[in-house]
Amino acid sequence: MQRIRVLLIDDNLEFLDVATTLLEGHDFEIVEKAVSGEEGLSAALNLQPDVIVLDISMPHMNGFEVARRLRQLKHRAGIVLLTFHEDVDYVHAARSVGALGYVIKRRMATDLPPAVRCVHAGRSFVSPPLDGAGDQQS
Repeated sequence: MQRIRVLLIDDNLEFLDVATTLLEGHDFEIVEKAVSGEEGLSAALNLQPDVIVLDISMPHMNGFEVARRLRQLKHRAGIVLLTFHEDVDYVHAARSVGALGYVIKRRMATDLPPAVRCVHAGRSFVSPPLDGAGDQQS
């Protein structure tokens, strides 16, 4: 089985390391780790990953803006937004920029791997307790 190619974008190195540990060595391949929205956008366009795990709150170019630009450029990667924000308005905003996944950082250990798998398969995933805010997990 071919591994899912994942691009990680987060300005917090600790969260990049945690996400890498959670995904690497299973059915995922980390193709790049970017520490800014600008760097991540460039990596996404150059590397064409299957799924992009993207922090919402970054300086200069936040995750919503990166996702919006990727969709404007017709990039096909599935997008999982990773965040501290446990607010249904953020889930709706994530949907509006084309993200299928929404993972709360405190739930990364349980939610990130299944979220990446769901989004890669074209299905949505939203961390509980917000999973009633958008499409249900599939």
